Amino acid sequence: MNNTWAVVTGGSSGLGVAFAQRLAAEGADIWLAARSEDKMREVAAQLEADFGVATRISAVDLSDGEARAAFHAEVGAAQVSHLVNNAGFAQLGDFKDSDPARTAQMLELNVVALTDLVHAVLPGMLQRGRGAIINVASTAAFQPTPSMSVYAASKAYVLNFSAALWEELKGTGVRVLASCPGPTETEFWTAAGNDSVMRKRRTAEQVVDVTMDALRRNKPFVIDGAGNRVMAFANRLAPIRAQTAIAHLITTR
Repeated sequence: MNNTWAVVTGGSSGLGVAFAQRLAAEGADIWLAARSEDKMREVAAQLEADFGVATRISAVDLSDGEARAAFHAEVGAAQVSHLVNNAGFAQLGDFKDSDPARTAQMLELNVVALTDLVHAVLPGMLQRGRGAIINVASTAAFQPTPSMSVYAASKAYVLNFSAALWEELKGTGVRVLASCPGPTETEFWTAAGNDSVMRKRRTAEQVVDVTMDALRRNKPFVIDGAGNRVMAFANRLAPIRAQTAIAHLITTR
């Protein structure tokens, strides 16, 4: 990873910080992107102190297409070894009660920005014959999820997009992985509007452990946690009415 950058979006907290720490421990210089410049400066300083790596930060709202374009250009011109597309958010509640502008912002971040950044780094990775792209999806990708309907649909896109890329890029030296965590102990639930749901959560470090192991094994996707894996695959066998009823129960209890 010498003289290359590992780009981590949503790099100011939660899974983003955990991914940055792991990649820094493996020798990568870390480029953080998020809205909160102050938080990223703290994370970057800690990474430099703990691991002796170089850091770079970009304070950017990736849901803003105009702001994202400049970041896209910078990243595309850099030597990027890893891209961790971690930035994203959810809204909890019925779709009829949701704010259309907030919904559009979520899709812009969870789907469009993620796709744009893959476009930015992929040509350079292919030219060098190596690289890794981790797109953070969710166990919500495996079934329709009432009370998180748009979020789950956006993560289904991430899962399917990543798996298709994995097949397209076989033999190129570039790996693509969709990481599908279940409920994780981060600020995600507070930002989504209700921190009291789905209290049985994994840690960010556990998610990163499972993800990096799957990346080394060149898997197209991975589900974090045995219970989450059982639930995701069981859902595939259930009628869609049962899938949605179970998902609705889980997201509202």
